Parts: sequence; structure tokens; C-alpha cells
Amino acid sequence: MVDRSSPPTGPGRPPLSAASLTLRLTGIAVVVAALAGAFAYVNGTLDPQRLTPKDLVNVLEKNNGVHPGFRRNHAKGVCVIGHFESSSQAREYSSAQVFSEARTPVVGRFALPAGNPYAPDNSVPIRSLALRFTQANGQQWRTGMNSMPVFPVGTPEAFYQLQQAQSPDPATGKPNPAAVPAFFGSHPEAAPFLAWIKTAKPSASYATETYNSVNAFYLVNAAGQRQAVRWSMTPVAQDAAGATAPEGGDFLEKDLVQRLSAGPLRWQLNITLANPGDPVNDASKAWPDGRKVLNAGTLVLESTQPQLNGECRDINYDPLVLPSGIEGSDDPLLAARSAGYARSYLRRTSEVKQLPNAKQESQQ
Repeated sequence: MVDRSSPPTGPGRPPLSAASLTLRLTGIAVVVAALAGAFAYVNGTLDPQRLTPKDLVNVLEKNNGVHPGFRRNHAKGVCVIGHFESSSQAREYSSAQVFSEARTPVVGRFALPAGNPYAPDNSVPIRSLALRFTQANGQQWRTGMNSMPVFPVGTPEAFYQLQQAQSPDPATGKPNPAAVPAFFGSHPEAAPFLAWIKTAKPSASYATETYNSVNAFYLVNAAGQRQAVRWSMTPVAQDAAGATAPEGGDFLEKDLVQRLSAGPLRWQLNITLANPGDPVNDASKAWPDGRKVLNAGTLVLESTQPQLNGECRDINYDPLVLPSGIEGSDDPLLAARSAGYARSYLRRTSEVKQLPNAKQESQQ
């Protein structure tokens, strides 16, 4: 799908104008309409009692505060510009042009998975990477990946309940310390995530993380054959063993800029093929080792831009914006992410972005 919501590019763009906002909102409405069936599960059109995108975004705002003009999750980040160099290994599995063309331009965004744009970089052990591949035929592939190997839970309802468990109690202004343990005690599917998080530490660099799709998708070839997959971006650069995040709140963007000043950074796109019987609708379940892995090509990142006025600012990294040759699975979290991202996009682009103050300038 062509992103008709993105304004002219360039780091010197002014804040959102009424005209450009209207154009972008019209563009996102087209995307929402095209994915209406996927959204039906979470937007309440089939059952008024079901969870809605508004519910999801509201609980994120309750937990993180409202920061006008910023994303409701992954609020603190930095834009990156580069391209993707394809290999031959994915071509027999997918007709997507990104796997057949030698080079495809990419606009991406590194971020922290939190809703506070001023959160310290060492406050969470997870990093995220979102990418938009724009094919020569105008179709796009957008993907949002995280450094965790699995999602804590497998359904939107459980994710919403987890957010509620972390919400501040009106009587104290703080979360109930017993709520999160009680939640996980009643959700045994979270065991793989909890086992990982116990040893996870904040990394010192975006450049040395592996980023995982977590959700499953399908590659579809020219003959219509479908193969369930998950993918990951595996870094070529590696820090010395034991490297840990430094003290201070804003080291990740500085580190990224410094590394890129010495040359491009690269990740290998590894696509894991599911075996029959592997779960494709539950992101809380890992696939066993030993699955076939394709080296689909190399992501090359060349420069950064501030998120306040960079090319990534107005991109909704909806994971269900996919080109021909890639399809979403029936994982309910995919539909929930898509609908929640659309709701967040509409809110932040309708807000009047204030001029950055000193704190914003220092943290963006």
C-alpha cells in the first residue's frame, strides 16, 4: 500500500499544518478501511462488549501520562535512513518485490517500548526497531520488531489486563504492588517471557540488538503457496561480552550517531520457516530450535534524523501494511496492534505539537 499520509520528506519540515493533517488523516482512513475486517475483532463492531482500540490507548495514557504529539507507546526514539539489499534465498517463498530487487529504500525508527518520551534509556531492557520498506512498485512493507523473543501474553484482552495491573491506584497514585504478580500467576503462558526478562539487561547500543517480529506472518509465492514465518534482524556489529548500559538517561541516540559517523550499520534479515504444527496465532509461544532459516538479505542503515522532524515522524508502522507476497497470520495481537496504532496515530497527529523546550531538545 502506498503511504499517502506521509508529507514531503526532510529534516527541516515544520510542525503539522491543518492541510497536511487533513491529508494524512485521509490517508490513514484508507488504510483503516482496507483492514476493516482485521480490525473488527478489537474495534467493537462485532460485539460492543469487546475490547476497543480506544480502551488500549486510554490505558497506555493512564499509565504513562499524555505527551501531546508523541506516540502512545514507543514514544522515545530516533529516525534512521537506509536501504535493504536482498539475497536470493526468499524469492521462491515470496513474490514481494523487496526480495527480488537489489535495493529497496528504508525509513526506520529505533525506540524504547514505553509511553514516556523522557524515560531514561536504562529504564527498560527492551529495544525496538520499526521499518518501512518502499518497493519500486509503490507497495510498502511495514514492520515493528522488539528485542524480546516472545510476547508476554497471546491475546489483546490479556495484554489489556496486564496494563490495568500496572495502572496507578486512584487512592495512592501508585500501582498496587500485588497486582502484577497476581496477573502473571493467573497467566502461565507468560512463563517463557518471564524466564527471559529475569536475565535481560538494558543494552548499551541499538546497534548490537537482535530485533524479532514475535508475531507470525505468511510468505506467499507466485503460485499462491503460503509458508508461515517469523523474522528477525540480527546485527553484524557485536560489542565485547559483558557490555552494559552506561549510567544516564540518553546514551542510545548518541551512541547510534557516533557509530554511524564511522560508517553504515548492518543487520541480516533472518526468516524462520515454521514446521507443520508450530503455533502461528500465539506470540507468547516460541518455535522450537532447528527450524529452517533463510538469509533474506541485509539491512543497511546510513544516517539518523531527530524524531521530532525526521522522516519517521509521520509514519504509522502498522504491521498489517504489507505488500503482495506477505500476509498477516490470524494472530489476534496483530489486529490489535494495527487498530491501536491507528488510534494512537489519529490522536497524536490531531494534537498541536508545542515547540520543543530545552528538555525536549536534550532528550530527542
